[in-house]
Amino acid sequence: MSMDMGTTATGWDVLGAVGLLWWMIAMWAAVLVLYRAQRHGARPWQFWGATSVVVIGAVGQIGHAGEHFAQVGYWVGHPETKPWMTPWGNGLSNGFGSLVGSPAGKPSLGMEILHLVGNSIFLAGLAGVVVLTRPLVARGLGSRRWGRMGVWMQGIHGIEHLVLTLSIAFGAQKAIGLSTWFGLMDPGPGLWTYRIWWHFVANVIGSTIFVFALTHLWKERRELMTSYGVTSRPATAGAPAPQATPA
Repeated sequence: MSMDMGTTATGWDVLGAVGLLWWMIAMWAAVLVLYRAQRHGARPWQFWGATSVVVIGAVGQIGHAGEHFAQVGYWVGHPETKPWMTPWGNGLSNGFGSLVGSPAGKPSLGMEILHLVGNSIFLAGLAGVVVLTRPLVARGLGSRRWGRMGVWMQGIHGIEHLVLTLSIAFGAQKAIGLSTWFGLMDPGPGLWTYRIWWHFVANVIGSTIFVFALTHLWKERRELMTSYGVTSRPATAGAPAPQATPA
């Protein structure tokens, strides 16, 4: 299934696109609320909220990166053909195209919006790492360093997708951005190969940074929990004391 096929969206396609859009909105709303709430001191609910943003962002990135791995896998076997999308990726692309009233001859707008939303969800997950580690900014945590690095990296990647999306939305015949040589390359195997690998490499780098951030978060979790006043094992009122095992 190539990127310019399947322009008719089903109800499920549209529903999926709406759900993904609200997923992105909810994550960025959570990041903003948590960031502002920390001005009044760290609280346990902020720890769990920020942790949820990070975990949900990681889940979203697994699906996002999987799509790019699938595209590269298809390219390996078919380097001269048009780029391929998974059935669910193509369906979501059609759903976004339907939401914005994309003309039948311009299906790429839905695809650009899909990638923009997917990358925004990933960026929100990385921003969640930065928010989560904010109370210990003076400690120089490894998770915060990797999280900030990821925000910069994915922020640049996100701007690329924003530019690609806006160029199509405002009437350009071809998406304009770094990954398309600013629209100067003609459609064909050269452009398709360059763009597929450009975004694949960007996702691999971003995902690797996220993995390092998550690894450090796990190592530093107790210090972070203490800073938020979270106990790892809350005491249960009235719980009986453990009995010693007879020798």
